[in-house]
Amino acid sequence: MPVVTLPDGSTRSFDHPVTVAEVAAAIGPGLARAALAGRVGDRLVDTSFRIEADTSLAIVTDRDADGLEVIRHSTAHLLAQAVKALFPTAQVTIGPVIEDGFYYDFAFERPFTPEDIAAIEAKMKELAKADLPVSRRVLPRDQAVKVFSDLGEKYKAEIIAGIPAGEEIGLYGQGDWFDLCRGPHVPSTGKLRAFKLMKVAGAYWRGDSRNEMLQRIYGTAWPDEKSLKDYLHRLEEAEKRDHRRIGRELDLFHFQEEAPGAVFWHPKGWTLFQQLIGYMRERQREAGYVEVNTPEIMDRSLWVQSGHVEKFGENMFMTQTPDERVYAIKPMNCPGHIQVFNQGLKSYRDLPLRICEFGKVHRYEPSGALHGLMRVRAFTQDDAHVFCTEEQITAESVAITQLILGIYRDFGFEDIRIKFSDRPEKRVGSDAIWDRAEAALLAAAEAAGLEMSRNPGEGAFYGPKLEFVLRDAIGRDWQCGTLQVDFNLPGRLGASYVADDSQRRVPVMLHRAMFGSLERFCGILLEHHAGRLPSWLAPVQAVVLNITDRQAAYAGSVKEVLENQGFRVALDLRNEKIGFKIREHTLQRVPYLLVTGDREAETKTVAVRTRNGKDLGTMSLEALSRHLGSEVASRGRVAMED
Repeated sequence: MPVVTLPDGSTRSFDHPVTVAEVAAAIGPGLARAALAGRVGDRLVDTSFRIEADTSLAIVTDRDADGLEVIRHSTAHLLAQAVKALFPTAQVTIGPVIEDGFYYDFAFERPFTPEDIAAIEAKMKELAKADLPVSRRVLPRDQAVKVFSDLGEKYKAEIIAGIPAGEEIGLYGQGDWFDLCRGPHVPSTGKLRAFKLMKVAGAYWRGDSRNEMLQRIYGTAWPDEKSLKDYLHRLEEAEKRDHRRIGRELDLFHFQEEAPGAVFWHPKGWTLFQQLIGYMRERQREAGYVEVNTPEIMDRSLWVQSGHVEKFGENMFMTQTPDERVYAIKPMNCPGHIQVFNQGLKSYRDLPLRICEFGKVHRYEPSGALHGLMRVRAFTQDDAHVFCTEEQITAESVAITQLILGIYRDFGFEDIRIKFSDRPEKRVGSDAIWDRAEAALLAAAEAAGLEMSRNPGEGAFYGPKLEFVLRDAIGRDWQCGTLQVDFNLPGRLGASYVADDSQRRVPVMLHRAMFGSLERFCGILLEHHAGRLPSWLAPVQAVVLNITDRQAAYAGSVKEVLENQGFRVALDLRNEKIGFKIREHTLQRVPYLLVTGDREAETKTVAVRTRNGKDLGTMSLEALSRHLGSEVASRGRVAMED
C-alpha cells in the first residue's frame, strides 16, 4: 500500500491505491479545491492519476509554475472546443503552450474575423462556467487514427499515424468534445478563470511553407483576473515603449529591405551608440583591458580549425573570391583575438592579458526572426577575452562579474538574474575538459557570491557560461552579458605561453561581453526608459528656446557656452509660440528645456524646465553648468530632474 512523501518531508500512508486528488483531499479541503495537477516523482500528472506504490508527491496549484503551464495547456483545449462548437467544419491541428500563453492552429475554409474571435472567446467563457469535468482515456494508435479519420480530422489522424506503432494514445475529453494530448490538464473547465484571445496569424502546417496555410489563434491565460489585467497592462506599456516606435519618433535609426537585419543609424541615434562605446571604453581601460581591432573577413580554414564551421556554420555568411578562396564574415571575435595573442612569445608574466574590441559581427537570422534592434544580422559586440592561467580564473571571473553588475547599475538596472549554463549537446572538447571548465566557473561564481539558477545544456559549444539577465521597468527579462570559461579554443588555434617552469602551456580563455550586442542594448535602454534616457546618455541633453526674435542672438550664445563645456545642446529659433516649442521638445524627451526671454537675455540667465514638466526656476549659466555637470557625472543613478 502506498506511502506518499510530501515536499515538507512528511508522509501519508494509505491502505489502497489513491489518486492525486484524494491525497489533496486527505491533506485538507482547501488544497483539494486548489489542486490542478500533481508531480509524482519527476512526472507531472493529472489529479486523477492513481498512485499505487511509494512515491514523492507535490500537489500543483495555480501558485506554481507547473500549475500555470497546465492552465494554459487546458485553455488551448478550451479554445479548440469552442471553435468546433461554433464552426463544426473547422479542423484542429496542434495547440501548445508558449511564453505568456498558448495558440491553436485551425484549418477553416475562410479567415476568422474579429467578430468570430469575440464569439469564440464568449463561447470559451460559457464552457468554463459550465465546469465540465475533464477526463482521460487511452486508445491503441491505430484505433485512434481511425477515430479521428472518421471525424474528418485529417491533421490529427496524420499526427497520430506518425507515432510509433504499438504506443497508446492519450485522449482528453470535456463535455462531448475530446482531443489528442499527452496532458496533464485541469480537473474541470471551471478552473480556467482568466483568459483572453489576442490575435490571429497565418501558420504553415508543420511549419513547412510547401504545406497548406492554417490559421493560428493566439491567447493568454492566467490564474486570476488580476494577473490577466496586469499582463494586459504590461502589453500596453510595451507597445508605448516599443523601441522601433521610439526610434521613429526621436529620429534615431531605421531599417529597409535592401539591408535586412542591419541598422541605418541617424545622427542622434549614432550619438547614443557612440556614448555607449565611449562609456564602455573608459570602464574597460580602468579595468586593465587593451583595445584591439580584428578583420571582419577571414579565411574559412580558420573557422574550420576553431570549430565554428561545424557547430555554427549555418549561421555564418560565406563568400568565394575569383581565386576560389572561401572567406567567412566573422560571427564572433574570439578567433581573431587568439591571433593577436599568438603574435610574439608570451610568458606567464604577461598573464592575465585582457583584450577587448568593439567588433562588428554578422550572423544569419531567418527573416521571420528579425525584430528591430533586438534581433539583427549585423551588430557590434563589446567583446573581450582574458587569457590567463587556470589559477587566475577565479580572481578574473570575480572582477568581471563585479564590473558587469556595476555597469548595469549605471544604466538603471538593479534587478539582475544570473544563470549557469553547462555543456550543450553540440560541443568541442572532451568531457574531462568540460568537467574542469564547469568546476572552475562554479567556483568563481561562488567566490563572487552570486546567486544562480541552472540553465542545463545552454553553454557555448566551447565552454560553460554565466548569463546575466536584466529585468526592465515593466518586468520583462533580457539576457545580455555573458562570462564563459574556455579550455578548448586556445589550444585548437595554437595559443601558448611559457610557464614559470619554462614549459609551454595553453592559456585559459575567458570570453566576456557586457552589453552583448550594442544595437540590442540600445533597444533595451529605449524600452526600459521609454525613450527618456538619462541626461548623460541622451543624444540631446538640452535645447535652448527663444520666445521672440529679440533673444535669438543671446540664445545662440547660451548654446555656444554650453557646447564649449562639452554638453550636447540644440537651438530652436523657429518663429513658433513658446508653448508649442516646449511641448514638441518634451515629446522628443530632451532632458532640459532652456527658455530665453527679454529678462533672461538682460540678466544673462535661462529659465530651466525638465521634460517631466518641473520648473527649476531661473539659473545663471554657471549654476546651470554645475547642475548639468553633476548629473552627467552621476551616470544616471539619480537624475536631478527627479
